[in-house]
Amino acid sequence: MSFFKNLRAGLAKTRDGLVSSLKKAVQKDNNEDLRETLEEVLIMGDVGVHAADRIIESIAGREGDRWELLQQEMLAILGGGNGAEPYTAELRGKPHVILLVGTNGSGKTTTAGKLAAKYAAQGKRVILAAGDTYRAAAIEQLAVWAKRADVEVISQERGSDAASVAYDALTAAIARGADLLIVDTAGRLQNRSNLMEELAKIRRVLKKHGEEYPHETFLVLDATIGQNALSQAKLFHEAVALDGLIVTKLDGTAKGGMILAVRQEVDLPVRYVGVGEGIDDLMPFAPEDFVKALLD
Repeated sequence: MSFFKNLRAGLAKTRDGLVSSLKKAVQKDNNEDLRETLEEVLIMGDVGVHAADRIIESIAGREGDRWELLQQEMLAILGGGNGAEPYTAELRGKPHVILLVGTNGSGKTTTAGKLAAKYAAQGKRVILAAGDTYRAAAIEQLAVWAKRADVEVISQERGSDAASVAYDALTAAIARGADLLIVDTAGRLQNRSNLMEELAKIRRVLKKHGEEYPHETFLVLDATIGQNALSQAKLFHEAVALDGLIVTKLDGTAKGGMILAVRQEVDLPVRYVGVGEGIDDLMPFAPEDFVKALLD
């Protein structure tokens, strides 16, 4: 219940800017007015054109409670329904390797720390890899999170080869019997190198330890960028074959509807959402909870 309360509080800005307008829109008697008004409200709420069209088509001209139909369609877009449970990570190896990618400022390093804390609290042995070697601040920040979560961190000097850091970290994780390795990565390079090439190199180097590595690659998206998240998701997915999304900073924006836009167009599952700065404010994503917290 505390998770749901935190989620609802985190979505307050989005809900305040969306719910009352949506409720007025679904009350329109004329189908044409309904379509026009609902489209405007959904687009303004960063739900995206394609997701908005899908929602409108699910309501217009149909019998039944429009508000309930709207909720059902949002749930369907998010991959929910049939009592879907919150995401539960399944550690598929020892160590299970999670690679975090995304642009600078998206919250990758903070997310790595929060994930580490979450698993450490479950009694898992976790190692963090400081793969954002282009920012000294990122290496230092990850070390702070490692201390807070009481986990190990493996790093090299600023400017070191990120793939080398990842390889050494996985070598150490295997040797020490770690349950989980979380690899942070750069979001922007300070030279002419291509970021996507570097991320692909990290994946190749990890696979030298076994084709199963990494087990999961998550894109960390900043909710405050709204529709710009779409282009990021498509770009990273093409480059590194993503397994899912982590959406951060939902508590600081009215653009929480962007989750629907990305889910509709990129068809990647949302695995976690961040709703605050606290170490416990990274939550497994549950479609039903999200829709309820957004619209109730």
